[in-house]
Amino acid sequence: MGNRCISNENLETTGFSYTLSLINGKYKMTILYTLMEFGVVRFNEMQKYIGVISYKTLSSTLKELEADQLINRKEYPQIPPKVEYSLTERGKSLIPILDGMCEWGDKHRL
Repeated sequence: MGNRCISNENLETTGFSYTLSLINGKYKMTILYTLMEFGVVRFNEMQKYIGVISYKTLSSTLKELEADQLINRKEYPQIPPKVEYSLTERGKSLIPILDGMCEWGDKHRL
């Protein structure tokens, strides 16, 4: 790190800040973890798995993750509607971070 001076720096210009802007949110990491673990997941399955998330919150969070190109949304033209979600390649690039969080949690769980 050398002789960097905090008064000359700005957190908003860091890679950390950008990454956090994509994954920050009450359920974003939970959704990404769910898709990492199970691959392709339907909306109702995800809502049931997470348990405490409302329909509206899950829907809006999925839309944000899709807009950030972290997840794919595939809609099937049938009745009743069928929608599946999965990680994009960009989303899959977060797997090492998610794995690291899982390992840390397993090691430090009380």
